[in-house]
Amino acid sequence: MTNLTFHGHACFSLANGNTSLLFDPFFTGNPLTTTKPEDITCDYILVSHGHGDHLGDTIQIAKQTGAAVIATAELAAQVGEQDCANISMHLGGKRSFDFGYVRVTPAFHGSGVPGGHAAGFIVNFFGKTVYFAGDTALFGDMALLGRLETIDYALLPIGDNYTMGPDDAFEAVKLLTPRTVIPMHYNTWPIIAQSPAAFKTKVEAGLRIPVTIMAPGQSIEL
Repeated sequence: MTNLTFHGHACFSLANGNTSLLFDPFFTGNPLTTTKPEDITCDYILVSHGHGDHLGDTIQIAKQTGAAVIATAELAAQVGEQDCANISMHLGGKRSFDFGYVRVTPAFHGSGVPGGHAAGFIVNFFGKTVYFAGDTALFGDMALLGRLETIDYALLPIGDNYTMGPDDAFEAVKLLTPRTVIPMHYNTWPIIAQSPAAFKTKVEAGLRIPVTIMAPGQSIEL
């Protein structure tokens, strides 16, 4: 049984049995989270880019758990300088793991690391395929991602200003054709305030693809 837990902003965890992954572990300073970094256990931490609301508590959690940080090469090297286990990948790369595989996808956003690139991840986790878009603008090659992978769950930012807003995220859903959409990266601060309910109504009415709105601390079975 695979469970997805939302920790607020763009932080999620995936767990199945004794294996767990953590995406963009922003706990300290996250006004929406109900979790403390010291309470986290995980085997891998996937970090999309180096901005503080995504890199977040990566170093602390990696050191306390021994988890390996999966990130693009420049960010993985930076984490490695802090004596954290790390797995260096890059855009377009795909790698097998004990749980399935990780494909690193482009994300159109700042990297937060000199010479680096922002990224997203498509993760096949015990047979379920999850696309974690990271912080990104809408881009046409999302259609290619939808052709390369049968996406079960697309975790998409809708906050606008720094990422796609709801209208562009609607277009992203068209391109990706996932089985389910989960909005993220909204309402953490006033500048990215949005109505996930309005986004859900538009996507479900216009595209007939279900949208699941998750509250911080909530888990769902995939």
